[in-house]
Amino acid sequence: MNMMTDAAHVAQHEDARAANVQPREYLSFQLGAEEYGIDILRVQEIRGYADATRIANAPSFIKGVLNLRGTIVPIIDLRMKFNLPDVKYDSQTVTIVLNIGNRVMGVVVDSVSDVIEFKPDQIREAPEFNATVDASHITGLGTMKNGDEERMLILLDIARLMSTADMGLVAGTVH
Repeated sequence: MNMMTDAAHVAQHEDARAANVQPREYLSFQLGAEEYGIDILRVQEIRGYADATRIANAPSFIKGVLNLRGTIVPIIDLRMKFNLPDVKYDSQTVTIVLNIGNRVMGVVVDSVSDVIEFKPDQIREAPEFNATVDASHITGLGTMKNGDEERMLILLDIARLMSTADMGLVAGTVH
């Protein structure tokens, strides 16, 4: 009688499950010199940047609100949230409108590139940082080759980022 050890059985099950995992699509965008990606299923639309109506006592990274076809949408500047220097608004600056936890909100980014499909083997684990760096919203690093050039995206769990206490936009943790 050939009995598999529990560890071998679990490993075989995980391998079979990994083989069935479908590729995921991410919207890629620029913040400063870095390229990021968010799950395309969270994106409602992409709009050119427009000044938002400022809200009193809001943190500086919350630009204010916009009226989007009758819906009041909070606008967060991710460049300011991530403490990037020299935040400027130009013709490439866009607002990505997101659906998170039955809530519509917008994030301002430097520019949007394209939609990229990553297979599970193209996504690496997020690096671990010490306690002074909160990287809980980074789900991994998506890598792809284009000839001799390797492209790497920092993949964000945008729902987790928008659910942090300092945002005050979404109650609790959203997945």
